[in-house]
Amino acid sequence: MTEAPTPDPSGAPPRPPAGAGPNQLVEHFFRHETGRLHGALVRLVGVHNLGLAEDVAQEAMLRAVRTWSMGGVPPNPSAWITQVAMNLARDALRRQRMSAAKEPAILTHLDQQSASPAVPWETVHEIRDDALRLLFVCCHPWVPPDAQVVLALKVLCGFSTGEIARAFFTSEAAIEKQLTRTKQRIREADLGFEIPEGESLAPRLDGVLAALYLLFNEGYKASAGERLLREELCQEAIRLTSLLVAHPVGRTPRSHALLALMLLTAARFPSRVDEYGDLLRLDDQDRSKWDQGLIARGLGHLVEAAQGDQLSEYHLQAGIAAMHCTASDYASTDWARILRHYDALLQLRPSPVVALNRAVAVANLHGPQAGLDAVAAIPQADLLEKHYLLHAVVGELHWRMRNHPAAAASYRQALQLAQVGPEQLYLTRMLERVK
Repeated sequence: MTEAPTPDPSGAPPRPPAGAGPNQLVEHFFRHETGRLHGALVRLVGVHNLGLAEDVAQEAMLRAVRTWSMGGVPPNPSAWITQVAMNLARDALRRQRMSAAKEPAILTHLDQQSASPAVPWETVHEIRDDALRLLFVCCHPWVPPDAQVVLALKVLCGFSTGEIARAFFTSEAAIEKQLTRTKQRIREADLGFEIPEGESLAPRLDGVLAALYLLFNEGYKASAGERLLREELCQEAIRLTSLLVAHPVGRTPRSHALLALMLLTAARFPSRVDEYGDLLRLDDQDRSKWDQGLIARGLGHLVEAAQGDQLSEYHLQAGIAAMHCTASDYASTDWARILRHYDALLQLRPSPVVALNRAVAVANLHGPQAGLDAVAAIPQADLLEKHYLLHAVVGELHWRMRNHPAAAASYRQALQLAQVGPEQLYLTRMLERVK
């Protein structure tokens, strides 16, 4: 089993795998440095050219695959892609036939920046990291709140429209339309590429934290593909959140709570799948493999999050994660306290997903029938009908009640909806169990 690398508290992106080939290196760069590259390009070409920055970054990575496959990987792949992207940006601006008054200054600036050697795998100690700068641009007050996270996931984290659509339980067409409108709004507003000072920074934190939360969630439970865990996305979310809490304005209880949640969740990665990549339930996991260093860091940030009287969804979720991490075994889990946290979370941030998680806690505390009753009482449960987890939970509860025909029917429905390899294998095993 491949274990997730321990997050670097300095915020530096992890190095690529030793001996990685061209495709692996480009994928690593894309997953770990998309935000930095997009940020660097936006700093050069302007926020109004956000779409151009995306196109240029994509073309640079495609060229890397083609060139490295034929001529070998350069000594400094990060600098190579950055240099190519800068050159492409300069050429694209020339083709745009910008006004004579603006073009020379912009192109001179681009030439100067392109001539400067890129610094790969740089350890960034302050918030003026290009990726964070771009994150705060995405969460500008001019951008509607519901569009902030979508834009950040697309341009900062490299999510596809399909991944974003699944995260928001909507269609790809709706996401595409929203992104087009948002980029047009940014062009019209002519936003600057700077991080606001003092109090003006705080209002943007909601969108920033929401984007980081969704980035981590996609890594924790990939929406599609052969891998359940996408550790590189979780590492990037932890890196960016660590940079955020290192800044005085970003050092808020909510930020600490979110970082605590990420660290406490990542600590359990080594035992989440077995050596074959199959999904392991919490009661089947080997807790001796949990990363105690990450747990200690997470609990430390949870203590920092307790300063003041603020209570956010991140506080409650981090509290739940802490209770799992500090239980000596599954049987000693404090489900009563976890249920109280879910009750509070449902009051603070009602959603069908939270209600489904609460139903699992109810079942563990009061039995499977109580869990099924809680599932049946979920408001807007129809939003979960196309989510495999709803049917997997119902199947598990029916199995506990020895109602095998109903369990099999639910597992079959879950298997039809599951899009990640390890989840499909797990559900197949569950189906075989109830036959």
